[in-house]
Amino acid sequence: MKEHVKPLPAYLVQRFLGWKATTYSENQAWYKRLASEGQRPRAMVISCCDSRVHVTSIFGADSGEFFIHRNIANLVPPHQPDGEHHGTSAAVEYAVKALKVSHMIVLGHSNCGGVAGCDAMCTGHAPELEEKTSFVGTWLATLRPGYERVKDLPDDERITALEKEAVVVSLENLMTFPFVVDAVQSGQMSLHGLWHDIGGGGLKQYDPQSEIFENL
Repeated sequence: MKEHVKPLPAYLVQRFLGWKATTYSENQAWYKRLASEGQRPRAMVISCCDSRVHVTSIFGADSGEFFIHRNIANLVPPHQPDGEHHGTSAAVEYAVKALKVSHMIVLGHSNCGGVAGCDAMCTGHAPELEEKTSFVGTWLATLRPGYERVKDLPDDERITALEKEAVVVSLENLMTFPFVVDAVQSGQMSLHGLWHDIGGGGLKQYDPQSEIFENL
């Protein structure tokens, strides 16, 4: 294994050194405080792994403000206490029980490759994702209930609708976790659903009463 681990690429080393000499150097007291006092984020953000989704930039957030978990298509699976490995569920549990965040935000986005993959799988155009050996396909199956709700839409509308369903399905699944239900019902925490238009820079918020995403 040792021979496969290589030094960091030079361009990343240079970027780190630049950050250390500027941002860190100018804010040393703040970083030392974060280290000594621990994190106290007010919100958890569940977003997609997509490199174009820059959560902290969208909200102008600084270090220590958000507890961020990223995965393919910003999905939250249903509560399933089966003793297996559940990274997303573990992050949600830690945010609610240990950090006691006030807000749980699911952030979807436009042009999501994971959502497009789910659509291809559900329409029979990606049989490789239906193989049990596909980690991606198994994960995207979480979104199948959302696909069922939008499957009859025209092709040019279905993908965007499914991107928003990824947010809605995740919000629904969050409420299958007993500790999330307790936090929401006690008023400790609120749930929020957002969809980000990468190209247009827009942000839409899910309204559970109208069941539509409205511009902020």
